[in-house]
Amino acid sequence: MDEEAAIRPPLYTIGQDLSTLSVEELKRTISLLQDEIARLEQELSSKSSTKAAAEALFRPS
Repeated sequence: MDEEAAIRPPLYTIGQDLSTLSVEELKRTISLLQDEIARLEQELSSKSSTKAAAEALFRPS
């Protein structure tokens, strides 16, 4: 396996046939998806905080 193939992220789409992926591709895919989930959760938290602050600012007294 060449170095480029070793560092290239696996091509993955949700719902695809997993039987075509090697063990290493499955591990890389899991790692990438875990990182992406963390990134999505961080963005969600940030947006929730911003929304709460905006609602507090415009809440009638």
